Amino acid sequence: MTQEPKDWLEAELLDTLDEEYENELEDAFLSEEIRRIYREKRPDQMDRRLYFRELLRLQTELIKLQDWVAHTGKKVVVIFEGRDSAGKGGAIKRITQRLNPRVVRTVALPAPSDREKSQWYFQRYVPHLPAGGEIVLFDRSWYNRAGVERVMGFATEDEVEQFFQDVPEFERMLVRSGITLVKYWFSITDEEQQLRFLMRIHDPLKQWKLSPMDLQSRIRWEAYTKAKEDMLERTNIPEAPWHIVPANDKKRARLNCMSHLLSLIPYDEVPHDDITLPDRVFNPDYERDVLSRDLYVPQVY
Repeated sequence: MTQEPKDWLEAELLDTLDEEYENELEDAFLSEEIRRIYREKRPDQMDRRLYFRELLRLQTELIKLQDWVAHTGKKVVVIFEGRDSAGKGGAIKRITQRLNPRVVRTVALPAPSDREKSQWYFQRYVPHLPAGGEIVLFDRSWYNRAGVERVMGFATEDEVEQFFQDVPEFERMLVRSGITLVKYWFSITDEEQQLRFLMRIHDPLKQWKLSPMDLQSRIRWEAYTKAKEDMLERTNIPEAPWHIVPANDKKRARLNCMSHLLSLIPYDEVPHDDITLPDRVFNPDYERDVLSRDLYVPQVY
């Protein structure tokens, strides 16, 4: 039976909300004890209905931003930095969720290879920079050198110092080339990171996020704090300032980051031609072939 347009639209909207609920079922496998502790520590969680309403509103604006960037040929780079479990990935997921991956893409590079270690430090990042009409989100970036590489001893103090000498000019070069460069630091407290690590330990769907390096970051909390403060002080330049996102509340952090990003770029709504669905051409001589049942996915559900 053919659905009425109203029924079809309602089904599509419900499907959209289902996607949001799937993303938000983050404590489905948590132990009751961990869940209780987290709720006690965070009694002022944002109202769920308000969160979804604002999320969809901001995602609508991000589509307008995306269209404007593609239409004007602008180039945008957004850097997401912060401690492990600070919520960078969750914010990036909500930003890109409804956008065109041909226009907006995420870069999350693995540890450098031996060959990359011998290159100019910024070289491995340059190929991922945007062309005209593109937005690139870096889930961690060249600031690895000022953070994890420095704290974990993967870079010498001379290499770190050279990085601090080079990065302001490197970023000024990017800006001079026409790139809009936005830098976010997601900030969480010691207590909040501990709670999130405990949740990952008790959540089978998130244990993969907890690496040996993450565990080391707990031990070296103070060293990371000193490295972060040094980094923010020495790389906060007028052409590409840092923006700190208080991230103890994940929902508010995501919305605040999205709202702030939209406020930084003077985009306009791009006019679009009306879209009309053409009529299908029917060929009376066409007969659809009957395909083998072996080709179909089993109907388990």
